[in-house]
Amino acid sequence: MKKIGIVGCGAIGSGIAEFVCKKLRAEARVVALCDIDPKKAKDLSKKITPHPIVTSIKNLVKKSDLIIEAAGMGISAEIADEAIFRGKDALIMSTGGLLKKPGIFKKAKKKGCNIHIPSGAVCGVDGLRAAGIGKIKKVTLTTRKPPRGLKGADYLVKKRIDIDKIKKETVIYSGNASGAVKYFPKNINVAATLSLSGIGPERTTVRIITSPEYTRNVHEVEVEGEFGKLFTRTENVPSKANPKTSQMAIFSALAKIKELV
Repeated sequence: MKKIGIVGCGAIGSGIAEFVCKKLRAEARVVALCDIDPKKAKDLSKKITPHPIVTSIKNLVKKSDLIIEAAGMGISAEIADEAIFRGKDALIMSTGGLLKKPGIFKKAKKKGCNIHIPSGAVCGVDGLRAAGIGKIKKVTLTTRKPPRGLKGADYLVKKRIDIDKIKKETVIYSGNASGAVKYFPKNINVAATLSLSGIGPERTTVRIITSPEYTRNVHEVEVEGEFGKLFTRTENVPSKANPKTSQMAIFSALAKIKELV
């Protein structure tokens, strides 16, 4: 029976907890929850049987076999570090935080544990990793999101862009993955996932486009290298609980957890 601890009890964390409780009860159990808002964690705990404890990150890591991070880019690397320190495996959803710790995977390997990364809201990550065995010339991500999915992003504030006044298809950002993750920390974890799986954040090109006509989060990935060319297009339905999150991102986490347990 694998003991699971979840940090972050929002849309993703709650979805994971309920899935484990209903679909994986013979193989795994959620034993601990943690959230910056204790009420969220307590409310989620009441929905799960047996009720997991609500505790600190350090105690959660200590009591769990697998730590799942669904708390945000600002704390994901800290959670991964704590898991490695205890020799525990971790699944990181907010992959953008890991870009600040380029040596974290080697550190985990030395400690004999694993940092798992689900494919998130994009398809083609397996092909990108395979392409990396040879030489990769370029990786390009084009993301299209409805305006409400970008609201509150740091970049919009910095550039004084009023997302509600956009009336036609508009390129909001064009640059590398490093900048995209910095300015859109809650919207573009897929850029970090592609960077970690491919040629790094500085060389991965990202374009973010929005339009009031968009109803789905769409990610197009183009890879060119020694193997040839790869193109994928993923049209995601936004999560009902959080429009900034694609439903596929949650499903990818559930698939990875199912694989691990």
